[in-house]
Amino acid sequence: MAYTVIARRYRSQTFDDVVGQDAVAKTLKNAIEMGRVAHAYLFCGTRGVGKTTMARILAKSLNCLKADGPTITPCLECDSCISVNAGEDIDVIEIDGASNTGVDNIRQLRENALYRPARARFKIYIIDEVHMLSPGAFNALLKILEEPPEHVKFIFATTEPNKVLATIQSRCQRFDFQHISPEVIGLQLEKILKDEKIKYENDLIIYLSRLANGSMRDALSLLDQLISAGQQPLSASQLNELVGVPDKQKVLDLLLSMAAGDAAGVLNAIEALIKSGQSSGQICDLLIENMRDLMVFLCAGSDSKVLVLTAEEKKQVAEIAQGFDVPALIYNITALEKLRWTLRSSETSRALLEALVLRLALSEHFMSLAQLGQQAPASTGVKKKSIVAGNTSASAISAQPVSMAHQVQATIESIQASWPTWIQSMAQKDASLGPVLEQAKPLSLRNSVLDIQFGKDGQGQFAKSMCQRKTPVIEENLSQMLGVKVTIRLSEDRATSVSAEKPPAPPKMNHLDRNEVLNDPTVQMVLKGLDATPVDIRKMAIGEPEEAIEEEVVD
Repeated sequence: MAYTVIARRYRSQTFDDVVGQDAVAKTLKNAIEMGRVAHAYLFCGTRGVGKTTMARILAKSLNCLKADGPTITPCLECDSCISVNAGEDIDVIEIDGASNTGVDNIRQLRENALYRPARARFKIYIIDEVHMLSPGAFNALLKILEEPPEHVKFIFATTEPNKVLATIQSRCQRFDFQHISPEVIGLQLEKILKDEKIKYENDLIIYLSRLANGSMRDALSLLDQLISAGQQPLSASQLNELVGVPDKQKVLDLLLSMAAGDAAGVLNAIEALIKSGQSSGQICDLLIENMRDLMVFLCAGSDSKVLVLTAEEKKQVAEIAQGFDVPALIYNITALEKLRWTLRSSETSRALLEALVLRLALSEHFMSLAQLGQQAPASTGVKKKSIVAGNTSASAISAQPVSMAHQVQATIESIQASWPTWIQSMAQKDASLGPVLEQAKPLSLRNSVLDIQFGKDGQGQFAKSMCQRKTPVIEENLSQMLGVKVTIRLSEDRATSVSAEKPPAPPKMNHLDRNEVLNDPTVQMVLKGLDATPVDIRKMAIGEPEEAIEEEVVD
C-alpha cells in the first residue's frame, strides 16, 4: 500500500480538529447552526495554514449524508465525507486556479453549475489560488457569483488576496487565516510524534517550530523528511544537517566578535560560515535573524513568547546582548537588509559583506558632534569599546575605560552642534533653564564671549529677561562643558546683532535661473553623491566673500 505523508494523515477532519484558526472555525460553525451559510467564501492566508482543509471541512459539513441537514459534526463515514477527503466527490469540485485561468474554463463552470447535485444538498466549487484567474475569467464569474442557484456554494482560497478583483471580494465573505504560533505548532508536533511512537530530543520541537515560520504543513513536511533521513532519537543537529542550516555556534561566534570589536575574529567567523556552504546573502539573513533575537531579548526579556529559542540559546543570547544596545541593533538590521538587495546583483558580494560587518563591529568608534561635545570635559570614566585582535571571549565584550586627556577646541560650530544636548544637561540641574534656553540660539564666539540671540516676540523677550537673572549659573555650566571660561552676551535679533559684522545675503534666484542651476550636470552629480536636496540657491558676484552667502542643505 502506498505511503501517505504525515501532513495528509493528520489533516484536520472537523471544525474541532482545526489547529491555530479557532476564530474562523467558530464563525463557520455558528453560521451553519444559525442557517446563515453564505453562497461564497474567500479564504486568505499564507501557505500551509489550513485554507483548503477548512474548505473541505465546510463542504463535508454541508453535504454529510447521515445528517438531516448541514451539521457542524460531519460523520466522516458516509460516501460524501470519504469522497470529499479524497478530493473525488462529484458534487464537490476542486479546481486549480493556476491551470484553469481562461474565460472558457469559467464559462464551462457556469454551465455545469445550473445542474443540481447528483446526491448531496449542494454543489460546491472550491477554487484554489483563485488570484491566478485572468481578468476575463473573473468577469465571467461575476454574474453567477452574485446570484447563484440555491444549490451552489463557492469557496475560494488564495495566498495573494490583493490580486483578487474588488468586485469579486465584495460578493464573498472574507476570512483571513493567521500564521500559526510556534507554541501551537510545537504542541501538534509533540502529539504526532507520540502517536507515531518516535523518540526525539526536546530541542527538536523548538527548531522545527521556528523553521516552519507559521505554516503547519511546512512543519509536518520537515518532520516527515527528518523521520525518513534521521535516526532515533531525532535531534536538532540532524534537522540542521538535513535542511542545510549552519551550526548555530558559528553564527554566535560571529556576533561575539562583532560585540567585542574583534576585526580578525569577524573575518574568521565569516570564513567559517562560507566554508560550511553559506552564501553571502544567507549569512546576511542569519545575522538579521539573530540580531532580531538580541533586540527582542533586550526589549522584552528572555521569557518573551516572541523569542523562539532553546534554554541553551537563551543563555548565549544573554551573554552576547551585553555587547549591543537596541538603537545599534535597529541600525544594524536595517543596514543588513539594504545589503541583501545589493548582494543579488554584485560580483563582489563577499567583500561587501565583510566591509559592512566590520563597519558594524567598529561602529561604536564613530561619534556625533553632540556626543563629542558632551564627553570633551571628562578626563576619565568615559567608556568606549576597544578594538582587539583575536579575542572573542565573554570578558572581551565588556567596555574598557578610555582616557580623554585632550579637550575639544571651543568654536561656535561645536557649540551650535551641542546646544540641544547642553540644554538638557543644564535643565537637569535647574529645571527653569530648559524653556529659557530653548528660545535662545548661540550666535558667535569671540574672545571667550558667547553671543546668544532671542526672538523679538513676547516669548523671546520673556526668555531673555529670565536668562539675565540666571546669567552666572549659565556661564558656570557653559564653562564646565567647554573646559574654558566663557561669559555670555544677550542680543535680541540676529538682523540687528550681526548687521555690522556681516553683509546682507545675496538675492534669491528666480525660477528660470534656479532650474538652470539644478539641471547643470556637475550640480546633479554632487547632489546625487551627497544624497542631498537644495532648499535655497543665491547668486554671488565674482570675488564676493563666502560669508555673505547663507545656504541650508538637508538630506
